Amino acid sequence: MASTPGILTDWPWTPLGNFKHVILAPWIIHGAYSFVVNDGKEKDLSYFLIFPFMLWRMIHNQIWITLSRYQTAKGNGRIVDKPLEFEQVDRERNWDDQIVFNGILFCLGSRHMPGAQNLPLWRTDGVLLTILLHAGPVEYLYYWLHRALHHHFLYSRYHSHHHSSIVTEPITSVIHPFAEHIAYFVLFAIPMLTTTLTGTASIISFAGYVTYIDFMNNMGHCNFELIPNWLFSIFPPLKYLMYTPSFHSLHHTQFRTNYSLFMPIYDYIYGTMDKSSDSLYETSLKRKEETPDVLHLTHLTTPESIYHLPLGFASLSSKPHTSHWYLWLMWPVTLWSAMLTWIYGRTFVVERQRFDKLRLQAWVIPKYSLQYFLQWQNEAINGLIEEAILEAEEKGVKVLSLGLLNQGEELNRYGGLYVHRYPELKMKVVDGSSLAVAVILNSIPKGTTEVLLRGNLTKVAYATAFALCQKGIQVATLNQTEYLKLTKSLNVTDSRLVLARSYAQKIWLVGDGLSEEEQLRAPKGTLFVPFSQFPQKKLRKDCFYHYTPAMKTPPSLENVHACENWLPRRVMSAWRIAGIVHALEGWKEHECGYNMSNIDKVWQATLQHGFQPLMISTTHTKN
Repeated sequence: MASTPGILTDWPWTPLGNFKHVILAPWIIHGAYSFVVNDGKEKDLSYFLIFPFMLWRMIHNQIWITLSRYQTAKGNGRIVDKPLEFEQVDRERNWDDQIVFNGILFCLGSRHMPGAQNLPLWRTDGVLLTILLHAGPVEYLYYWLHRALHHHFLYSRYHSHHHSSIVTEPITSVIHPFAEHIAYFVLFAIPMLTTTLTGTASIISFAGYVTYIDFMNNMGHCNFELIPNWLFSIFPPLKYLMYTPSFHSLHHTQFRTNYSLFMPIYDYIYGTMDKSSDSLYETSLKRKEETPDVLHLTHLTTPESIYHLPLGFASLSSKPHTSHWYLWLMWPVTLWSAMLTWIYGRTFVVERQRFDKLRLQAWVIPKYSLQYFLQWQNEAINGLIEEAILEAEEKGVKVLSLGLLNQGEELNRYGGLYVHRYPELKMKVVDGSSLAVAVILNSIPKGTTEVLLRGNLTKVAYATAFALCQKGIQVATLNQTEYLKLTKSLNVTDSRLVLARSYAQKIWLVGDGLSEEEQLRAPKGTLFVPFSQFPQKKLRKDCFYHYTPAMKTPPSLENVHACENWLPRRVMSAWRIAGIVHALEGWKEHECGYNMSNIDKVWQATLQHGFQPLMISTTHTKN
């Protein structure tokens, strides 16, 4: 929102929220019906193609969003290092408003404007006229419109909304108040209206021109330099005819320079070109891939989880992972991506952060949760993890946290397999079990005297049970086999570890393997505290569910603009935090396999670095 919003700031369909696209339904239905039913001249292809063209524009923009986030996470060519935060993501989530707006105007023009019906596919004269009109009046008028928008009266009421984003993303280019978009459409409509009125318009000239505008807008705001230097060496005048991402980035950091649309010639003519344009272009182009100090390895969970990655849909990744009905409409894309990762998948970077002096990155192993339960997939999964570890070691990463990849003893012995195979590793491998246990222990209400342990036993489950027994808290289990395993592993022979006969306990420590039937048998007011990395399905409204082991991140953790799976904003899993704390403290040992760090030491160090426990609202009655 602008600092002092003017009239026509909000879009007319803002109250409709996500249902705004319904506005276009009458024209879409009418266009499809007319094209199918009518014959000959009545079959208007240009009218029918408006909706597919809108879809193409959305896909085109999303490709740029994904490419930009991927490239800036890696670091190659990155221009601005400042962080991207949730506030900006929320402000820019309705980037498709301008596509809806243009779609409405295209539909109205196609039905009611003389000469706009039954456009041919191609006309050379119309394409040439469009190019000339854009290079001439459109670029010139935009330059002066843009300078006018930077006058304090218009800037405070309209254009400051766009400039709230210092670190631009591709779709920052279209984040403007409604009134500003009206002015832009009038400007960009000059070539389209002229070709229509002169009878030289075509489907290609319209679609090509709008795609060109989208392409250049997205490129100019992508925050990484991608225009090769040799282009300007071959044709030096090109520097006046085409801007670069770094050129426009300076407009967002300096505000009073580089006003041009796509052709910098007018900044040269009127003396508003930033003097550092050339040097920033050179330094950005030479910028190499960034080497993280701490690397977090994770994997995909469900096929649709790919949309929730920071590289996916920003509106989804900025919220905790939940299912959305409209994602079912994308099943062909989901299926294609799932097959691609299944057959030919490579580890890829998804995000970067900075904390204190540490550079952090997250890499995704292209395997889904289901595959971790298929024994015949173990070799392929371990191969990908091993490749990532060796690549990280070669890059000079200091600490690697395994995150969701710490799947159990059968897969890789809680990560110990890799340390055993490569004892010369300089990088420290951390599975985060000690911090996960610490978080669980501090999630149990004070005064608790007994807990029920239920679910598949893991390294964290054994360690949690042992710590509770040491504190004098009774640990009960309902399964004879689990009881025997715990007794043998923990070497506990007194009443602190018992085989329960009922479900009377009000504190349940639960993991994978807890059945719905068991959950329904829990007493009213039970607090479920997960020790697994995946949350339990919430079946009871009269019970309380804690988050999976996680903590709030300190405000100094920068570039946090996506949620980690199902966790709330600015909350990070204990397994991931453990790697950061390990690096901050400079600890020299691995924490994986059957090794664990001192739980109290890890907990205190984590608190000292600003991470805070999560609290949930509960009316739990102490046992």
